[in-house]
Amino acid sequence: MTTTRFRVGKMDCAAEEQLVRMRLDAVAGIRRVDIDLASRTVAVDHEGTVWEISAALDSLDLDSTELDEDTLPEPASSVDPRRERRALLLAFGINVAFFFGEFVAGVLARSLGLIADALDMGADASVYALSLFAVGRSATRKRRLAATSGYVQLGLAIVGLAAVVRRFLVDAEPPDVSTMIVMSLLALAGNVATIVVLQRVRSSEAHIQASWIFTANDIKVNLLVIVAAAAVAVTDSASPDLVTGAVIFVIVANGARRILAISRA
Repeated sequence: MTTTRFRVGKMDCAAEEQLVRMRLDAVAGIRRVDIDLASRTVAVDHEGTVWEISAALDSLDLDSTELDEDTLPEPASSVDPRRERRALLLAFGINVAFFFGEFVAGVLARSLGLIADALDMGADASVYALSLFAVGRSATRKRRLAATSGYVQLGLAIVGLAAVVRRFLVDAEPPDVSTMIVMSLLALAGNVATIVVLQRVRSSEAHIQASWIFTANDIKVNLLVIVAAAAVAVTDSASPDLVTGAVIFVIVANGARRILAISRA
């Protein structure tokens, strides 16, 4: 039995940890996988050579490198599963609520930026759900759940990108700026509230520390939609909203691509 450790530089959240676990589930000879999100490291107990494990991690495009003994990070503090689950449930709940809220508001305001932001939050919610509800299930069950999530996300992203192209071609009228700003500010407030809660346990919770980063990325998307709304108001054009929507749809499609790659492993 051999233990090999890897640094996975772009593993930023509990959802991506779950993707790593699902990918490694498909590799023969692995006996145990320990993941420390705080230091972004993966320790694999395995038999045989390490090349197949390295190839599996490389396929995720998460910047994985094998560590030698001289570069091993200090171990992180232990995780309280109940506090971890409460924090993940909070993140899941906020993402679900704003997925529906922003989607409806985006349709009413004719804003693809809001609709794309809603889809981004829905994608986040789906991977949080995967982390919460797929734990303890068989590898086959996890891959099926991941495939379902990936196909739904990819389909919605493609529909969204098609809508962006269509609106560019027909010279769509500008969206309702007030609705864009109000809804984006509400989503921003929800994500800030999540960060406040996560911050309270960040120092002792590896999963929560990484989830803090994940929520911070959502805030950047919220701010992008607010900037787009301001640009729409200044230019009296739908173009800033359409460009913002396209950027977010591409982000969601890339996430779906990664999930589908794992589900097929």
